[in-house]
Amino acid sequence: MPYLIVHSMVYPIAKVVLPLIYKLWLRKVEGIENIPKDKPFIVAANHTSYYDALLLPVIIIPRLNKKLHALVNSFYWKIPITGFFLNLWESIPVFLEKDKNSKKKNKIAIEKSLSYLKNNELIMLFPEGTRSDGKLKKAYTGVAKLALKSKALVLPCGIIGSNKVLPKGKIFPRFARCEVKIGKPIYFEKYYNKKINNRLLEEITRSIMKQIAKLINQKYNY
Repeated sequence: MPYLIVHSMVYPIAKVVLPLIYKLWLRKVEGIENIPKDKPFIVAANHTSYYDALLLPVIIIPRLNKKLHALVNSFYWKIPITGFFLNLWESIPVFLEKDKNSKKKNKIAIEKSLSYLKNNELIMLFPEGTRSDGKLKKAYTGVAKLALKSKALVLPCGIIGSNKVLPKGKIFPRFARCEVKIGKPIYFEKYYNKKINNRLLEEITRSIMKQIAKLINQKYNY
């Protein structure tokens, strides 16, 4: 019963309390009008700080009456406090290649993501898979696979300066502010009838990352 009570409070908190806190370190948001309101979508963004994990949800969730589920490294379920909140948020664990049965487990992660999208809910992921040093890293192709299998649009988001708000190795935010730029949704209808292979997945991933790169004034050269 206590778990259910806390669970029922998660999204009201995301809509009201967290945005007020996060605005302390948020300078501006551009492209709010690009957030789709009538269909499910996949949020894809660059990643330089733990601060990013709730930054996009507190911007998007208050504007939509939908749940947002994040794909998160399974490692964080090993930490009791983070695992507790990840379960509350109905996040989805993804596994590294070195993890036992990673391919089988990641297939389950894709299937769970597809079920949420089919239910008109949202998925968020960071294609790079881990935090960068500020410069875009080569992205994994999971975002492309999910986009093709779900036929959902991808919403590219660029986060600028979050690594200054909460740098690697720091627990408390610094006196800095970041920016978020939301791009126009990307559709992939022209690929739906093609066979899914590594070359196609790389091509689609590259197109998504180039849009993210443009939002943060960088180049994606992979």
